[in-house]
Amino acid sequence: MKALLLTAVLTLVAALSLALEHQDISGTWYVKAVVTDNDLQKDNRLRKVFPVKVTTLENGDMEVTVTFMKEDKCHQKIIMMQKTDEPGKYTADEGRKLLQVQKLLGTDDFVFYCEDRHHGRLHRMAKIMGRSNVTADPQALEEFKKFVQRKGLLEEAIFMPTQMESCVPAQG
Repeated sequence: MKALLLTAVLTLVAALSLALEHQDISGTWYVKAVVTDNDLQKDNRLRKVFPVKVTTLENGDMEVTVTFMKEDKCHQKIIMMQKTDEPGKYTADEGRKLLQVQKLLGTDDFVFYCEDRHHGRLHRMAKIMGRSNVTADPQALEEFKKFVQRKGLLEEAIFMPTQMESCVPAQG
């Protein structure tokens, strides 16, 4: 369950990808690379990812729709992200989750970084997100590696999930 929540939150971070001031990040976003500070990358739920839908609300907050697989069934979760006073930073779950969105220099991609305090432990994850379903270019990956190192995450833990087009959530 922790892995699922962290995955959902980090996918939300993708939604934040364009959270820079006055930039509308509404639309569909694709995950290109992922890194975590624990063994979540070994979890099969992170091996296949779905596009993230982001809707920017009038007050600057965001509604993020995340689709994921659990027990071989498709599920959908809507997460409300509250903007902070700092451009590119959001909170969720009553401030328990902190999200940061940053454009990768020289590319059209963004990095979404999430810190989640759960049962007294800090869990961290970062993703490369973009508007196209094209694999991250080498420059984006190099910039992502620098970001990962600055955050103290392991470069060797970066992996590229399989981007799936869609699935239909279970009803009921």
